[in-house]
Amino acid sequence: MRFLLATLLTATLCFITGMYTPWWSLAVVAFVVALLIKQPIGLAWLSGFVAIFFLWGGLAALLQFRNNSVLAQKIANLLPLHGNTFLLLLITALIGALVAGFAAMSGSSLRPMDRRYVK
Repeated sequence: MRFLLATLLTATLCFITGMYTPWWSLAVVAFVVALLIKQPIGLAWLSGFVAIFFLWGGLAALLQFRNNSVLAQKIANLLPLHGNTFLLLLITALIGALVAGFAAMSGSSLRPMDRRYVK
């Protein structure tokens, strides 16, 4: 339940703050959400990763379909992707997801250690 809450909260807050702040603010949001919602470090990383992977992937796909892949095709030709727009969307989602995942992992690791997560 906490995993789902952290994932949805991270995605929602990143979407809202992304309209007014730079792209890297997603790291701050993921960090704070993981700091406030108690989870093991691995689940915190996964919740941040999943939230931003689907958020950024969905937003990039929406932008791609709105302009008939014109911009994505040009960027995919500039990068060594041989015009593959799907690969461009995947790389975009992975970059954001990795940043959010590691920020969430950092936030979760700052919480005091709980004995039931230690083996």
